Amino acid sequence: MSVKLRKLRGSWYIVIDHKGLRKTKKVGGTLEFARGVMRQVQERLTRGELGVLNEENTTPLFSVYAEQWLRNHGHDIQPSTKRSYEQLLRLHVTPRFGAKPLSKITRDDVKEFVSAISETDNHSRNTVRLILTTLRAVLSAAVEDNLIESNPASKVGKFNKRERGESKAQAMTLSEAQAFLSAAVEVCPDYYPLFFTALRSGLRKSELIALKWGDIQFGDSEDSKNRFILVQRNYYMGHFGISKTHECRRVDMTKQLRQVLMAHKENALLRGFQLGKTSIADELVFPSEAGTPICPDNIGPRYMEPALEQAGLRKFRFHDLRHTFGSLLIQAGVSPAYVQKQMGHRSIQITIDVYGHLIPGENVAWIDTLDSTPKKVAATDANRTQTQSRESEEGFWEDAQSTEAEAVIWLPPRDSNPDMLIQSQLSCR
Repeated sequence: MSVKLRKLRGSWYIVIDHKGLRKTKKVGGTLEFARGVMRQVQERLTRGELGVLNEENTTPLFSVYAEQWLRNHGHDIQPSTKRSYEQLLRLHVTPRFGAKPLSKITRDDVKEFVSAISETDNHSRNTVRLILTTLRAVLSAAVEDNLIESNPASKVGKFNKRERGESKAQAMTLSEAQAFLSAAVEVCPDYYPLFFTALRSGLRKSELIALKWGDIQFGDSEDSKNRFILVQRNYYMGHFGISKTHECRRVDMTKQLRQVLMAHKENALLRGFQLGKTSIADELVFPSEAGTPICPDNIGPRYMEPALEQAGLRKFRFHDLRHTFGSLLIQAGVSPAYVQKQMGHRSIQITIDVYGHLIPGENVAWIDTLDSTPKKVAATDANRTQTQSRESEEGFWEDAQSTEAEAVIWLPPRDSNPDMLIQSQLSCR
């Protein structure tokens, strides 16, 4: 008995010789996938599972394909996303589907899996969504590689509808933000510029840690419109990388933020001069005491939480400073499109989903403007445009009554019979 690989017309085949009989199976995909399937078939035949000879099609095991998928596509995703995929596959998805060939995973299997992790394992709704997203991503790649015809995990989310409360961003009020900053000056003055920048720019923690002086444009003066922060990298898991959205974005800088960062830069220039440096453009804006990137996990417990306690505020996460930035802009009546660009959301829908409940909408005077600008329509001319922008309510109703009178005059007599042929014959009498 032997198992070999052959390539024919651009596709890979497994050739199985067993007791004088030859069985050929198309596996498709790349050479790496074909080798994985060949090893899988060899293991099954070694265990005496001769049923593989009668299978019309052979696809790799889910565990084999998922491992190769992560290895081949890992460079296309953020390190944090790849780490999440690895963890979710290892803990949840592979234990359930790892021993199954891709072609044997059915929609019912996926629905039972979602039901089990939702109820039996008592996972949160968001965790279930992430697990299902990981499974769907692997199977979608298998469809693209022509290993399976369709994705059994596609649109399974509708079977996972569970009651959930309204989700709102956790954000500080303007007075709470000011109290926090005042406390930060006393508790951790070295980190005051970091917290101030987070509240005034909405940058993510990883983006702030990776920020360099060369990324900041201060402008010629305080009133210059050419003052902004160029966000083009982040710092995660000990490595610098591109921003979360894979795009650079320009974040406008307020006058107060400009003043704080300029004072912070003067101190950085002094330290650089003492070390013999002629430029700090490539230096971090917020380094640790040793000059290395700040450890993200230390910011909260060592500096932010003591400042919150000093200010007498409830517990906030560092990411809530970003939420505060977006919330205060929205409450000030700023366009959601502008907020989206400043915060670097992939789409405006994300901005609306997170901050839509904060958009000012309680001013009843806005709806009253519909009464102050009625549209005057004349029945004798359907194309007549509105000629008066503001009329009193009494005048509006007088025009409506006159229009109705005109309609009685010009409309031809009509029979109550709805048949248009009969009506046309009556009109010719």
